Formats: sequence, C-alpha cells, structure tokens
Amino acid sequence: MRLTNKFLIGCAMILVFATNLFSQDVSIKISNNEIGINQYFTITIQVENDRLKQYSDFPDIEGFIKRGTSSSTTTNYVNGRMSSTQALTQNYQATEKGTYLLEPFFMTINGKEVKSEGTQIIVGDAVQRQARQSPFNRDPFEEIFGNRSAPEEFVDIEADAFVALTVDKDEVYVGEGFTATLAFYVAEANRAEMRFFDLANQITEIVKTVKPPNCWEENFSIDQISGEPVTINSRNYTRYKIYQTAYYPLTLQDIEFPSIGLKMIKYKVAKNPSFFGRNRQEDYETFYSKPKTVNVVDLPPHPLKEQVAVGNYTMEENISTKELATGQSFNYQFDIVGEGNISSIEAPLLPENDAFDFYAPNVTQRVNRAGGKVRGVKSYDFYAIPNEPGDYTLSDYFSWVFFNPSTDSYDTLSSDYSIRVTGESRKNLSIASNDLGDFYDEIANADNTLSSIDGNSWVTIIVNIFIAIILGFTAYLLFKKTA
Repeated sequence: MRLTNKFLIGCAMILVFATNLFSQDVSIKISNNEIGINQYFTITIQVENDRLKQYSDFPDIEGFIKRGTSSSTTTNYVNGRMSSTQALTQNYQATEKGTYLLEPFFMTINGKEVKSEGTQIIVGDAVQRQARQSPFNRDPFEEIFGNRSAPEEFVDIEADAFVALTVDKDEVYVGEGFTATLAFYVAEANRAEMRFFDLANQITEIVKTVKPPNCWEENFSIDQISGEPVTINSRNYTRYKIYQTAYYPLTLQDIEFPSIGLKMIKYKVAKNPSFFGRNRQEDYETFYSKPKTVNVVDLPPHPLKEQVAVGNYTMEENISTKELATGQSFNYQFDIVGEGNISSIEAPLLPENDAFDFYAPNVTQRVNRAGGKVRGVKSYDFYAIPNEPGDYTLSDYFSWVFFNPSTDSYDTLSSDYSIRVTGESRKNLSIASNDLGDFYDEIANADNTLSSIDGNSWVTIIVNIFIAIILGFTAYLLFKKTA
C-alpha cells in the first residue's frame, strides 16, 4: 500500500513537470527585413501547445498595405511526446521602394501581452523568381506538398447569420416606453468565419440613423459585446447585442426605423487547403436589417390627458410625525416607484389652502436600465407647517394621476396618512404680523388738503438771496485771478 502511494505521487509529479514543460508559450516573429518591392514583409504570431483563441489587431506600418493573413499548425512527436504550434501570419505589401521603420509594438495573444522590438525594413528592386531549382537547392517540402508559387484560389462560404432590429412592442401610447434592440445573430450550424469590423465607428453612425427625433431616449449602454444563446423558429443561434435603448414617443407620429447595415469581416477559404499554405483570405460582407414601424396611439380622454405620465407605478410614502402643534414643521416624502420614463415625472400638484404652508420639495431620482426595462423611483420630500388645528387626511393634498398602459386606464396614487394638529390658530398671528404700527395708523387722521406754494413766499426769497451771494462771490474770485 505504501509503495502504491509513492508510485502515484511520482506519477503526479511527472505529469506536473510535463505540463509545465509543454505549457502555452506565445511569441511574435518578424520576417526578413530586406525585401524586394514584389515581396511581402510578414509578422507572425505563434502559440505553442495551445490553440490561437484570441489576438489583437496587427500593427499598421507606414508605407505598407495589409494583404490578408495565413495560418498554419504544426504537430511534432519527440520521444513519444507531442508538441504543437499554431501560427497566424499577416502579410504587408510595400507601396514603393525605400527604408521604413516598424516601431516597437504590443499585441495581446490569448490574453497575454507580448512585445516586439520592431525593425527597420528595406524595400529594394523586384526579386526575380527562379522557374526551376537545381537538385542542390530544391525545397524538399515542395516535393511533398507541391509547388505553392501558383496563385491560390479562395471560395466564399455563405454565412448562416443575419442582423435584426427588434422591438418589444409594435404599438404604444404617447409617452409609453418600448425597447429597441439591434443584434447580430449567428446560427449554430454556421460554417463561415466572421468577426466584427470597426464596431465603435459603426455604432456611432447606427445611432444617428436609428434614433427617432420625436422620442425621449434611455440608452442601456452596451460596453462589451458577448454572445448569448437564443432559439428562433426551433433553430439555435448566438445573439450579439450591438445597441439597445428605450424610447418614449412624445408625439402621435409613428416611429419609423430604416434598414440598418452592419459591415463584418468575413473570410474566404482556400479551394485547395494545404498544411503550410495560406488557407483563408480576409473579405467583407454587409448584413442589413429589415425596416420596422412602431405605431403610436393617443391616450383616452381625461382632463389631465396632456399632463399625466405613462407607465406602471406604485407609491411609497413616509412622514416625520402624525401628531403636531400649529407652527411645528414636519417632513412628508412622496415616492413614485415603477416602470416608465422616470425622468419626465412631475411633482404632485398641491391645492391652495390656508391650513398648511407647503414649501417646494427636494427632488431625487434613481433610474435602473437592465433586462430591457427602465425602472426607478422619483422622490419628493416636502417641508410643511400647519396653521390651523384639526384632523387632516393628506390624500386631500397629495395625489398623483398617471395612465397605466397595462390596464388601459388612468389611475391615482394618494396618501394613506392622516395627521392631527393641536394648538392655537395662526390666522390672528398672521394678521398681527402684518400690522404696521401707530405711525401708519395716523395716516388716516392726517390733513390731505393741497396748499399753494405762494403761501411760503418768504422761503423762496431767502433761497434766492443765498444763490445771489454764492454767484457774486464766485465772480469776485474769477476777476481777482485774471487781474
């Protein structure tokens, strides 16, 4: 038993050592930096003992044009042990002769960042290819795999994929929200190799094309595109959401979505694939969605039809105290919670009254965009002072009307609270605070008879004499100065 355990431990250590020995290794290799104008300069990324699952873009080189990629896989058996190498090569063609600089660059390969130091590339005259080779410099692989100098022929594989703009409602009321989603669907049986092309710039242009001018928008902000399995008409697909947003029509105008084009990189495959040859060629294909229309209908008649919010809402409330004296302040919080255009919700309209002094509320809102729905809460915190004693039902003051599209009817959210106010009426206090005093009381007793200015002629004479003295003194000073 003890021997068996030692044997197992030894085997495990050998396996660990073997795993480390043949663990994944990634690298970047650069071809000969002196080429003819008719030759390719190449950059190759290579993965050992693993598949090439993910890689970032190859660098752009000033003076060169990218001319497609080629891939290869090599498997070796050494002393009964297997090792493999998978490589992907990017070809570059020079536009003219000269000396070019490839700056140091980084690439991410299978999640690992790898650096290349770059090089100086010298492009000279065209290099003549030999039609024949002597027996002493013949490529032994050519005899096995054939002459690869002939142009490769590539064929297009039809993609089992499509792009679609879908909505969760085909008809909505004015102000009612609906969610629009633009996504790329790839069938499980698809054989064509594709990947997204310049998606950031494409999405920017798509948003400009899709967004209706007569709608409020709540964007779901898709930061990372990842596939999710879906079933359509009994067929399995992978869906890649590109753009998703909720729209709230502000007018009766129907929402028209045009056909949207999505450009994808799609690879052609070699007609006669070989072990070492270039087996695919980069190409492009644009997929188009079908146009879509969402009908907008008017709300039913109601006195507040032009003012109400549309959605599915409930109410939450809170109050600082239910028993207080006149002149004692209290806080009342009225929260509107649910699904809809939270940002457009207006505060409850308070009726004019003498029983309370209500002040403008503090307003806060939280909006959550998830699962294709916009939900949230809008909170109104009121500050109030009662002026008259008595028992009050707050529903007489706090109520909020909205239209619920789920029931096709108007509904009202009202307070369930009642409060008791004790103490003296503040009405007399208000009157006293407006009493301006004895001075203003004497105004009623003052003589309001108009009197002629001629009755005060002696005042006029004294003023004129004073002005004459000032003018004479000024003239004397001027005369003295000129003399």
